[in-house]
Amino acid sequence: MNEPSRWQWPQTFKDADFVRRVLIVIGLGALALLVWYLAPVLLLAFAAVLVAVILRALAEVLETRTPISRRWSLTVAGLAILIGFLAVSVLFGAQMRAQIAGISEQLPSAINSFGRELGIGDLTAQLPQMMGVGTGASFVARLAGIGVAVLGGLADFLLVVIAGVFIASDPKIYRDGLVKLFPPSQYERIRGSLDASGEALKLWLGAQLIAMTFVGVLAALGLWLIGLPSPFALGLIAGLLDFVPFVGPILGALPAVLIASTVDGATVLWTILLFTVIQQLESNVVFPLVGRRMVSLPPALALFAILATGVLFGPLGLVVGFPLGVVVFVLVQQLSVRETPGEETPVPGAKETPGVTSA
Repeated sequence: MNEPSRWQWPQTFKDADFVRRVLIVIGLGALALLVWYLAPVLLLAFAAVLVAVILRALAEVLETRTPISRRWSLTVAGLAILIGFLAVSVLFGAQMRAQIAGISEQLPSAINSFGRELGIGDLTAQLPQMMGVGTGASFVARLAGIGVAVLGGLADFLLVVIAGVFIASDPKIYRDGLVKLFPPSQYERIRGSLDASGEALKLWLGAQLIAMTFVGVLAALGLWLIGLPSPFALGLIAGLLDFVPFVGPILGALPAVLIASTVDGATVLWTILLFTVIQQLESNVVFPLVGRRMVSLPPALALFAILATGVLFGPLGLVVGFPLGVVVFVLVQQLSVRETPGEETPVPGAKETPGVTSA
């Protein structure tokens, strides 16, 4: 007697399942391609989120420590930032403009002096050839292209600020809109993860702004004591570039070192020593104090995140690479690692949500 044959899916069902899998793969590939093409826009959107986080953080401070209502806190926060910027511009604007103009005049000679020390010659005279253009019309065309890029950067900055204000005015609507892209069963889990990443981003931004102020003020005072020209403008450059971890401190110190090379060797050594001491104080004193609740991103992962986004997307990718790495790291911890039994992965700002358990 023959054994009864096992029941099998009809061939039609098998074909339909295969077609469904192929369509899913094609859809994921199309989505990845779309994200790649829209990456510059997505980076601008993320930069707008950074602006919104700064505005919301200041607004929350005003809500908790002043009688200002929640409705007006964001407006007052924006006005406070604007008034502070205008006050600094009025008090130090003329001096800063003069010092920045002085730096722009001194840097070419400093670069040439550095090139001659290396036996290369005048680097500024060789710059057109190094950029792949000659003199005349082609070089003028390249300069015009640089001018267009600068105007485009200013337009992107204005767009980021305006979008950041809109997001800060009602962040819940944007968060909930993103959550609804996922299945309803995952709403609470995704919402909790986004809240945790936003809190981690706020903690990092707060610590970073304090560190930038520390670096800028200390660099300006130190360069003034050394006797370097335009110390406050050089301190401003060092403080702003300190926003980019690892790479920023080196780029921020470079103009001061180049200008110091036009004075004498002792000034160069004092300048290098100054920035070394500042970075050591920032790494070992300032950040441990102000960033103790900040998410701990592995240094190698942070460095590769900055380099990868910088290579792929240019200067904007270099600027947002680290905070983007912070958000991705927290999301991975919230959505994946924290579900592993026995794994302790505390996330700053994380709250217990359905489907997200702590160890």
